Amino acid sequence: MSSDNYIIEPMMPFSESGIWDLNKSYYRENGIGAWTNELVPHNIASNAVVAESYAKLILDFLRDLANQGNVSDVVHILELGAGHGRLGFQILRQLDKLVSFQKEDLPPYCYILSDIVVDTISFYSEHHQFQEYFDRGVLDIAYFDATETTEIELQKSKRKISPGDLSTPLFTVANYFFDSIPNDLFHVKDKEISSCLVALSSKNDPKEMSADMLIKNLELEYEMKKVKYPFYKNESFNKILEEYKKITAETYIFFPRIGMNCLANLMALSSGGLVLLTMDKGNHELEALIGNKEPDMVTHGSFSFLVNFHALTSYCLLENGKVLFPTESNYSVDVGCFIFGSDSQLYPRLEQGYYNNIVRFGPDDYNSIKQLAYFNVARIKLKELISMYRLSSYDSDTFIKFLPRLKQLMQSITMQERKSLGQAIKKVWEMHFEITESFDLSYELGGILYDLAFYTEALSYFEHSENFHGVKVDVYYNKVLCYYQLRQDFLFYKTLTLAQASFPDSELLHSLTKLDMGK
Repeated sequence: MSSDNYIIEPMMPFSESGIWDLNKSYYRENGIGAWTNELVPHNIASNAVVAESYAKLILDFLRDLANQGNVSDVVHILELGAGHGRLGFQILRQLDKLVSFQKEDLPPYCYILSDIVVDTISFYSEHHQFQEYFDRGVLDIAYFDATETTEIELQKSKRKISPGDLSTPLFTVANYFFDSIPNDLFHVKDKEISSCLVALSSKNDPKEMSADMLIKNLELEYEMKKVKYPFYKNESFNKILEEYKKITAETYIFFPRIGMNCLANLMALSSGGLVLLTMDKGNHELEALIGNKEPDMVTHGSFSFLVNFHALTSYCLLENGKVLFPTESNYSVDVGCFIFGSDSQLYPRLEQGYYNNIVRFGPDDYNSIKQLAYFNVARIKLKELISMYRLSSYDSDTFIKFLPRLKQLMQSITMQERKSLGQAIKKVWEMHFEITESFDLSYELGGILYDLAFYTEALSYFEHSENFHGVKVDVYYNKVLCYYQLRQDFLFYKTLTLAQASFPDSELLHSLTKLDMGK
């Protein structure tokens, strides 16, 4: 640490460092803006492909419970750190479709969006696309802090889930969750383990910095302290730590003590156990933990660290559970399924579903193919592009990335491609969850439909754009053109009059007065 640096915090145990409070402060300061301003990457773990894969696994879990004779008790599906809420919305969309195909009776379910930021929870509560699910009782919201929450207070139904209240297993979704909650950190060398302390400093004065600026300017300095056994009060934690003592090569290892305590608290809520479905950047094999250098924060507005899925696996197995991970190496993210409880062998459909939707071809594989398509976008033809939309489960972010190429290809389009593209646009919109991003998808979809001569359909998207993104000259212009093409003269003149009153100097709107209405 440079003597010229501003000291923010002296040496502290890694899990007790102020960096973790900075992460909380960042999300509390930015709220939903952390994602709408594209500061925090999120599409890799919150897209329609992930949602469809997870919805299929949830359905398989429900079918397993039905096969065990449980078709009446509500199954609670808790999403931890739900952030912008898009993944939860897309899962609910997919579940609606999948459940409608089932002829067998299934237990009812309630999806719970949880977060540590109160303003974000309010965003869920007020979001227009969630209201249908609140009304049906299949969605609720709750505050959740991984470091201290021991019971779930459902804000819509006004119910509290306390330890022992549930009889069916709690199904938990945790994408990009364990990478940003406190971890212990150990240094291993010559079969000796040391606990890592960390001090924080900055080259610039931190007094006037926001959380995100402070994160960008942080400098970390480490100090080692030899571990005395037993290090933890929890015997399972000590057994896992002892396993790392056998490593001969020098390495640094994150230890998810808080994450495992969090899982223990969740397990306590149900006598039926816990199922955890999680996606993150991390490693589940011991070999991958060897040779790690002194860790540095991965910053992206907030910060994160790699997840030690190996420790979570060991913990689950010590709790008589079962763990599912792909046998093939991953490229960008790991997706694991942890089944805690004495009945962990009673979910054959869930295991088969995991193989079909994660191992054989899963979100990580899709992400690789998507990157390949982006790289070769100039060579993609329209029918291939439509196939890519289908492969993406009609993910709106994928649609937006390919939009420039789509506009090029639409200059020459067949009737069959016109029909297929119109169908794809409808499905993209059905899967899209609005988080007040600057990009106006509804306007763009309306423009494409207009070019395809779907004028009535285009109008609905332009009207949505007007309602949710405000009045703009371009929206008025396109609405008037739709009325012109549909020969709706009254609406043509009425809308044009309103538009000119709002934008009297617009040459674009003035050009519409020259249209031949007698055509």
